[in-house]
Amino acid sequence: MTQQTDGPAATAQPAQPTSAPASPERGLITATEVDHIPTLLAPTSGGPVTAGLYFRVGAADETLATAGLTHLVEHLALHRHGVSDLHYNGSTAATHTHFVVSGTIEEVVTYLNGVCASLRDLPVERLATEREILRTEQAGRGRGPNHSLPLWRYGARGYGLVTYPEYGTLHLTADAVRDWARTWFTRDNATLWITGDTVPEGLDLTLPAGRRQPLPAPSSALPVTPAYITGGSGGVVLDGIVRRSSAASLFADVLGRALYTDLRQKGGYSYTADCGYHPRDNDHATITAYADALPQKQDAVVGGFIDVLARLCAGTIGQAELDSARSKRLKQYETPDLGAASLPSHALNVLTGHANLTPEEQRAELAAVTVEDLRDVARELHASALIQVPGRPVDWAGFTEAPQWSTPVDPAPASTVHRSRADHNVSLAVGPEAVTLATPAGQITVRYDACAAMRVFPDGARHLIGFDAFVVEVEPTLYAKLTPDRIAVIDAEVPAGAAVPMPARDPDEVPQPPARRGVLKGRALGMLRSLRPGRG
Repeated sequence: MTQQTDGPAATAQPAQPTSAPASPERGLITATEVDHIPTLLAPTSGGPVTAGLYFRVGAADETLATAGLTHLVEHLALHRHGVSDLHYNGSTAATHTHFVVSGTIEEVVTYLNGVCASLRDLPVERLATEREILRTEQAGRGRGPNHSLPLWRYGARGYGLVTYPEYGTLHLTADAVRDWARTWFTRDNATLWITGDTVPEGLDLTLPAGRRQPLPAPSSALPVTPAYITGGSGGVVLDGIVRRSSAASLFADVLGRALYTDLRQKGGYSYTADCGYHPRDNDHATITAYADALPQKQDAVVGGFIDVLARLCAGTIGQAELDSARSKRLKQYETPDLGAASLPSHALNVLTGHANLTPEEQRAELAAVTVEDLRDVARELHASALIQVPGRPVDWAGFTEAPQWSTPVDPAPASTVHRSRADHNVSLAVGPEAVTLATPAGQITVRYDACAAMRVFPDGARHLIGFDAFVVEVEPTLYAKLTPDRIAVIDAEVPAGAAVPMPARDPDEVPQPPARRGVLKGRALGMLRSLRPGRG
């Protein structure tokens, strides 16, 4: 997955109004246009030609009910290339889709022409097959340590959708896929980059006219930060939103090295301890830090992790730490064919409207960063932080637990209340505006007008996922008198576009109440604890 960067990969010369070559010290990137698509060129000292075609559309532009739509278009666009020795690929990220190829000039031209031809006339006869391929891909995809954090930070929309299954692949029609391609995969919503001095002959990148799509505005599901959640794979993962800057990218290096030094080299608590910096949009970036831990070392890793962050926030950052990070970053400017290496991130910045600095300007920014600047970034990171820890809460460190329950509301007078067959203290209210699960510990409410998706099962179950990522699983087998007419009330009020038809479940997958009343156990207890995210 290609990411925007703030460093050498994004420091080439700003696009020029003509295709006249830039001087060597200015990065050797030139700008022109191919079939109305902004095109960036940079020479290399040899090797194959490499090119990439970006579109400003990704998972964050979808809804939960249509999640996977962009990925589906990407797969369909590549289908006609078939089996080939050509090195090519497509990828769908949160805010962009990228088609990339490496080979001879003729192979690159054939690939790019083929992608655009398919986008003009998608092979929708392949829709059912590609759906299954995507579902298989999803089932085998590994989840990183920060898999859950976007959902808790953003909810079930926008940037939070990268956490969820691609529900759209279950039900999207050929018309929906075509409409998406016509809207988002247009010449005005694309940029092209090619390693070379000139545009190869024979390119035909004809695409429909459209408009440059803005980046999605971030949503929020965290009322207070810094916040924490518990659970996960046993390690500690933290992310925070900071202003996009050279200082912030250097701070990520400093934090990563400090975690490695304290948690691995000194303490021996972790094997992996690192930190990354990834621009989210034109103004802000996400800093993500992670440290793994064995079960018997989890408390030590949590304490050591928070101690490192607290030290940096307190300002005890050594000049040597900054100098080391800066020296490492400056060495990247010694990369051969720097202009060509910068093309992908440069083109992505052009696509989103973010300014590209020259190498000289970037070096000057790095040279100007001070220890005080890093201290400011540390405090900004801490103020917006969301940390996932195994087991124990970390409120002692100034973190507030992320909401585990909805704000209590009284069911509307027209609501019907259905007692749980598992515990008489648990009930489900089905009303004209919302469904509410009430338990002794708290309640979860999903309003129909704020329902991101409703999974519709043939056996009558309805799983409602709110924009805030809270979930209410309406299971007729688990609640008394939850008849089809009450399910019909839900179906009538949830927006049609939020409904996701699900395949029939095996009878063993349909939850049943435990034999002993008054006690929640098994799947019933798990359901009440699935506070977020309602996966699968």
